[in-house]
Amino acid sequence: MADSVAVEDPKFTLQEVLDTFKSCLSENKEVFLEHYVAGWLGLVRFMNSLGSVFSFIAKDAVNKIQILINHLNGENGAHYVTVQSMVKYELDNQLVDLTKRGSFPESGCRTLLRLHRALRWLELFLERLRTSTEESKTSVMCSEAYNQSLSQHHAWIIRKAAGTAFWALPGRATFFDVMNVGTPEQVVAMLGDALPLISEVYQVTENLYAQNNILDLP
Repeated sequence: MADSVAVEDPKFTLQEVLDTFKSCLSENKEVFLEHYVAGWLGLVRFMNSLGSVFSFIAKDAVNKIQILINHLNGENGAHYVTVQSMVKYELDNQLVDLTKRGSFPESGCRTLLRLHRALRWLELFLERLRTSTEESKTSVMCSEAYNQSLSQHHAWIIRKAAGTAFWALPGRATFFDVMNVGTPEQVVAMLGDALPLISEVYQVTENLYAQNNILDLP
């Protein structure tokens, strides 16, 4: 694992995200944190390749990815191999600020929760893209996905800025070009392969956080 986030290297391809999320889950349905981070690096490249429209989310994601990389590379990195081992280690050692009362370093649990919420938004948006037509408006699809997921965790001023940004989104054809897959039909087919993988990783993480009562960390 690299020491820092590199988001300017290779051009984004949807295949990259498909491959990393394929590698995310172990046979026992544990989520490998290194592959999760790699998948997110691909998603950041996807957002950056669309210009500044997604910058408010991409920049925050890069900060969160860096915190997780630091945990992976730190002296306690052995406890961060999977999301499951990370949650157990941090909760057992009271490393998670459950009430926002203390002065805690950025825990892996809280950091990953922010990425987890954003992953749901991207999953919902990409699913809308997959089932869209040439006439479909990306601004509407993105807003609907955002309102169904991330918006409930954002302050009003961020929701307002996001809503404005989405209206500047390029059309469906530009999104498909940026994925570097091929024809629109090939993009749709690959999204059909990638989204169930992303969805499963999301759901495994959601269930883990729910079981440990940490879905609402401040």
